[in-house]
Amino acid sequence: MATPARTPRLRAWMLEGLTDRPGQHAQTGTAHEGRPWWRVMCLTGLDYFSTLGYQPGIAALAAGLLSPLATIVLVVLTLFGALPVYRRVAEESPHGEGSIAMLERLLSFWKGKLFVLTLLGFAATDFLITITLSAADATAHLVENPHLTSTLHGHEVPITLLMIALLGAVFLKGFSEAIGVAVVLVATYLGLNVVVVAVGLWQVATEPHVVADWTQALTAEHGNPFMMIAIALVVFPKLALGLSGFETGVAVMPHVHGDPDDTGARPAGRIRGTKKLLTTAAVIMSVFLICSSFVTTLLIPADEFKAGGEANGRALAYLAHEHLGSAFGTVYDVSTILILWFAGSSAMAGLLNLMPRYLPRYGMAPHWARALRPMVIVFTLVAFLVTWLFDADVDAQGGAYATGVLVLITSAAVAVTIAAKRAGERGWTIGFGIISAVFVYTTAVNVAERPDGVKIGACFIAGIMALSLLSRLARVFELRVTHVELDDMAQRFVRDTANRTIRFIANEPDRRDKAEYRDKVEQIREDNDIPPGDDVLFVEVTVLDPSEFESGLKVRGEVLHDRYRVLTLESSTVPNALAALLLHVRDGTGQRPHIYFEWTEGNPMANFLRFFLFGQGEVAPVTREVIRAAEPDRARRPHVHAG
Repeated sequence: MATPARTPRLRAWMLEGLTDRPGQHAQTGTAHEGRPWWRVMCLTGLDYFSTLGYQPGIAALAAGLLSPLATIVLVVLTLFGALPVYRRVAEESPHGEGSIAMLERLLSFWKGKLFVLTLLGFAATDFLITITLSAADATAHLVENPHLTSTLHGHEVPITLLMIALLGAVFLKGFSEAIGVAVVLVATYLGLNVVVVAVGLWQVATEPHVVADWTQALTAEHGNPFMMIAIALVVFPKLALGLSGFETGVAVMPHVHGDPDDTGARPAGRIRGTKKLLTTAAVIMSVFLICSSFVTTLLIPADEFKAGGEANGRALAYLAHEHLGSAFGTVYDVSTILILWFAGSSAMAGLLNLMPRYLPRYGMAPHWARALRPMVIVFTLVAFLVTWLFDADVDAQGGAYATGVLVLITSAAVAVTIAAKRAGERGWTIGFGIISAVFVYTTAVNVAERPDGVKIGACFIAGIMALSLLSRLARVFELRVTHVELDDMAQRFVRDTANRTIRFIANEPDRRDKAEYRDKVEQIREDNDIPPGDDVLFVEVTVLDPSEFESGLKVRGEVLHDRYRVLTLESSTVPNALAALLLHVRDGTGQRPHIYFEWTEGNPMANFLRFFLFGQGEVAPVTREVIRAAEPDRARRPHVHAG
């Protein structure tokens, strides 16, 4: 007998924070709420800094002896490319939407929506692969620990699935304290890395032959320094995973504490704090990337970086065990496992901040997608699927991860270039244009060498588009008007008719001359037997952007030809606008208004597609269906007539 009561409680818990009002989305709080920027940096640093667990090994496999030089190229691109781009993104889009929002403003109608869905596909690739890749790498560090190899080897997939499930459980429980956990994990992990890198540098300094052997091997393999630089420039795109933290840094921007006088339109304090976050994280990571690449390349045999080698995907962990002993190495492994596991939290936070900002607003997600917990379950299940498909293999997921990262950074570079040009900033336009060209080259090289990344990204894009369009079809008859505003003249028209039968005539405006309205009135009266003395109001709808799912409704009243009272409406669809007006008038006057249509000529299916894509088409039956869906009580529905 307890089951019926338990189900509503479960539903309420799952949909906690969800609003039933159309057009209203989860808010991130006022501009001055949040945490200090350095604490939020630790949240995004879970993703960014945790790449130290595998980045030195990737660099060694990609560039060999040239790994330090290729890493320096990556650092230059980080500090003088990605960092300026995302500092500008933080200014232009301070609420966490990132470059996607900037590019969305450049395109309208369906082409803008499809473009955003494409970028969301790559964002989903980036963030979801961050979750699965980090969990898989945490599993690799766990399995490769000398004390656990014999016990855990061969169980990588279930261990990775368990880690992802635990991450999802954290978000289902609530994420308010996760930033505090992130601070502890990041501080511990970076502290241990300082020890490992310092010991490695001391080892190199006290054994001069190590550097001599390396430089001699470089000269023998690549010839002169110019050839080395040229090769480093060619191979550095393979190191693109070292750029992974920037998009996440902007996505978690709403958590940054601002100033008391910040406004929603211009949270200057939050923007300033986010810039500090991005700059500090980039500088810290750049130092670690160069130092770790240097010591791992010089101190670890090349064969150990390859598949099956003890340093594969865990170069710094190898040094920790080799030079600091098994006990310290195990502590380092535990720290690495924890930060890699929890690195998915910054990606999950990015997904939960990004997806509900777009898909529900486009009508391309169920209404419950505005709530946090259902989306956590969805993303966790998708991460399960990705882990199973890739067999929890870190190397197999690297291409998709790098592609998602590079596409988003490239789109950000293009967005800020356009923003600078529109602002008349010639110097910044040229600078950002050069950065954009570099990232376009880097992305193209990465795609050419690892096309699997684009294929995986295309699967995410296709999935998002298919589910989005199906969702929009399923919700096509929802009342999608967020609010109704009548000007003074329109309110007067409604008040004047409130004490008698309220009759509206739906009219598709043509010439708007006297004959058009006279002929329309005569035809509607004849078709529907309206008494000659009854007043009528014309209603005309102008469709603004039919691709918008939700919009407000502005109603303006005017008198044409000294006789005909006309209400003009602006909305994204004709039937929804008319339905919203009728329900608003009913609520305001207590009467059930009547509206009169002519039947639409043409094929019903073609008219439905016109309504779905362009907001027009089979107006009469769709208006009635929208009203029926919005008002379950038949006795309270406005009357819809078609003749």
